[in-house]
Amino acid sequence: MSAPESHKGRVLIIAGSDSGGGAGVQADIKTVTALGGYAATAITAITVQNTLGVTGVHAVPLGIIEAQGRAVLDDIGADAIKTGMLGDAATVEVVARLIDSAPDAPAVIDPVMIAKGGASLLAAEAVAAVKTLLIPRAALLTPNAPEAEALTGLAVASLDDQRRAGEVLLALGAKAVLMKGGHVPGDRVVDVLITSAGETLFEGERIETRHTHGTGCTLASACAAGLAQGLPLAEAVARAWNYVHEAMLRAPGFGAGHGPLDHGWTLR
Repeated sequence: MSAPESHKGRVLIIAGSDSGGGAGVQADIKTVTALGGYAATAITAITVQNTLGVTGVHAVPLGIIEAQGRAVLDDIGADAIKTGMLGDAATVEVVARLIDSAPDAPAVIDPVMIAKGGASLLAAEAVAAVKTLLIPRAALLTPNAPEAEALTGLAVASLDDQRRAGEVLLALGAKAVLMKGGHVPGDRVVDVLITSAGETLFEGERIETRHTHGTGCTLASACAAGLAQGLPLAEAVARAWNYVHEAMLRAPGFGAGHGPLDHGWTLR
């Protein structure tokens, strides 16, 4: 369903809920809203979670996941789709169908596998489904180093490794890959946006902080908001990168573990 140009910015988020509010659907909604977009959701799982970690996961039935997405797409519509925690291969299949039913909405695929506290958020057998079903449907894929290693089988411990893994992921069908460098050692963090036309580097001093909960969800959602609003890919990623950087610097300091970002800084 189309919308007037003035109403672009609709993002359908397909991801898990984080009761602590720092990551998952909660972070996604905050991010899209803070950047002027409109967030709708299809929730894949309910997690029991705070800054100390994930202590429980309740999967949403597949039919309800698909029905949520269909309800949104059939009425409100979407200018972009963003995926996060999917859990298992069957959910990945549902998501692929939803993406196919909205061919004009670019899909930002965040291949979430491990929570910040170490809990697994994607079954091992689902990694193959992500490779075959979601990567070829990705307008933008946003893996961190461990996720890229799982998807490519390559070690990712340097900038050149990021480039090599990114090229493999492009070859698997992604239109663009944002290889995140937060897990790569060094004083500076370098994220590499790789497309068939070349690469763009986003680089900054590493922020020494424990308040990094939800950075991946937030970055992917910020990218999706930009694409939904009609920004060119590199501009959408640049705005998202700067938004996350500032949100980390302004983190409110909540919790005793990996604390949340300040998603609302743009509103003040």
